[in-house]
Amino acid sequence: MKTNVSKYADMDADRVGLLIREGEGLTVEFKEKYTPRIDEDIVAFANGKGGLVLLGVRDDGGIVGDRLTNDLKARINSLARNCKPEISVKMVQAGEVIAIEVDEGKNKPYSCGSGYYRRLNGTTQKMSHEELRVMFVENEPVPFEGRIARGFTIDAISKGKIRAFTKEANVSIGKAPVVDILRSLNVTDQGGVKNVGVLFFAADPHRFLNQSQMTLAAFKGIEKLHIYDRRDVRDDLLTQFNEAMSFIRKNLNVRSEIRDGVNREDIYEIPLEVMREAVVNALMHRDYGIAGTQINVEVYDDRVEIINPGGLPRGITRAKLGSISLRRNELIADLFFRLGKVEKMGMGVKKMREAMAKAGLRPPEFEANGFFRAVFYRSPEFALKEGVLGTEKAGIKTRVKTSKETSKKTSMKTGENILAMISRNPEITALDLAEEIGLTVQGIRWNIIRLRKSGRLRRVGPDKGGHWEVIRRGVGTRKAR
Repeated sequence: MKTNVSKYADMDADRVGLLIREGEGLTVEFKEKYTPRIDEDIVAFANGKGGLVLLGVRDDGGIVGDRLTNDLKARINSLARNCKPEISVKMVQAGEVIAIEVDEGKNKPYSCGSGYYRRLNGTTQKMSHEELRVMFVENEPVPFEGRIARGFTIDAISKGKIRAFTKEANVSIGKAPVVDILRSLNVTDQGGVKNVGVLFFAADPHRFLNQSQMTLAAFKGIEKLHIYDRRDVRDDLLTQFNEAMSFIRKNLNVRSEIRDGVNREDIYEIPLEVMREAVVNALMHRDYGIAGTQINVEVYDDRVEIINPGGLPRGITRAKLGSISLRRNELIADLFFRLGKVEKMGMGVKKMREAMAKAGLRPPEFEANGFFRAVFYRSPEFALKEGVLGTEKAGIKTRVKTSKETSKKTSMKTGENILAMISRNPEITALDLAEEIGLTVQGIRWNIIRLRKSGRLRRVGPDKGGHWEVIRRGVGTRKAR
């Protein structure tokens, strides 16, 4: 397989040192010593964006060293030639470490004796038949994130954003030149800065890519009518992520619980780990090739919606959603992985569903039709609106800075208000109760279920035409009003 000029043609000890400090990722794999199983990593890089296998480096980045002898070089070349199709590799001794370079393949998919492999979040993983079919159904030579950004020069890169990225990624870059840092992160090549580099490190990414934006909005009610909080973020992807999480925390209800009588824990009505995963998934999976589009994060009284352009990749159906880990933007996903925003295997749809169920919430809903829409339903218990005790700011959020016991007292007061109103008007509807008390309809229904289970309320007659009856507690008896 013939290749272009090597991305790592000037590989030396200093460059290897920088790569080691940045850690394993989409295009870098550490191996403490040679084993015949490195053919799996060679195949994975050929099936992906290319990359380097560094021999003589532990998983934790410690250097144990290795020497590139003629015998070792022959064994590595033999492994690569036995891959299907044959893969060409380059090897160099860089200080104490052996660097094996693998170019992105032009005849995908590639396999070795043990199967087909790919890179995902800094690890080499075997592909299933279904993943293999889906991964290569779209054979775009250069996806949008990997294309060279037109009219963009290295001077438009923000050194501050590079420092912010490496600080959050816990990477020590020393006095390494900007060009070397960007190249080691695989956001540049000989042709210039790739679009992924603009999206993460440009001083003004929106100037070059107007789709680099996110709109955050909070609505009063359950429809897109009355907006009370809005923020437009036209900046790099890390800033978009941080701004989105700040906005979500601001507009979700939260209660504090005292653990072990000492430690306070803030509990949001929708688990924050679910929100983090949903936001980072939108940033990783959106189609950046559609100009004039954006990600929307929308907060309603009863739900949070996160919408990104692009829908599902071709070959993935809704039935397969959550069972196959595929990324539309591998380079973007790799940078978020380095930032610690993505777990080794990602939380994924399955784990988001599990976290919502554990919190006692409805399962999330996903829709794909040109745009991908994820819906997360809020807790009825805390879906409070204007006029309810505990709100810090009307229509924005409720923060109960108390223990679990106080949270229960608030729910009890709400239940008493509902019972009082039903006593005055047994035919009152859930909608009327919601308007009077200041809860969502979903919150009223949740409280009614609790009252019925506790024996304080019952329904007489059908849903239509019937009425409510409050049961008053006596000494050892219950008497209907």
